[in-house]
Amino acid sequence: MDIKPIRSEADYETALKTIEQLWDATHGSPEADKLDVLVTLVEAYEEMHYPIPPPDPIEAILHYMESQGLSEPDLEVYLGSHTCVSEVLSRERALSLNMIRKLHKGLGIPADILVQPYTQIDEVAD
Repeated sequence: MDIKPIRSEADYETALKTIEQLWDATHGSPEADKLDVLVTLVEAYEEMHYPIPPPDPIEAILHYMESQGLSEPDLEVYLGSHTCVSEVLSRERALSLNMIRKLHKGLGIPADILVQPYTQIDEVAD
């Protein structure tokens, strides 16, 4: 197995091409072992060079609403009144710690996503 660390973009591209060639390798074969190692190396390289930032909290809530078929009234139990829900989703009001806790506990939205800083309407106007 001729595998070496991924140190450059050229190494990365070569590893991706090799992964594509090995993708259908038979489980337990030397080719499948090589595929597993290359995937691990590529993931480590991507994590270091192409980090994915956490999603915007409001976008995460909107995505969750869409994927679960929820509407704004469904969020009232977590965010407060209809007006409060509307203000949060339109970025006119910040999520409070209590709202974050309720969204996390009630809907399972990860708290580490909800606590991320995000742009509010008044910040855009400044």
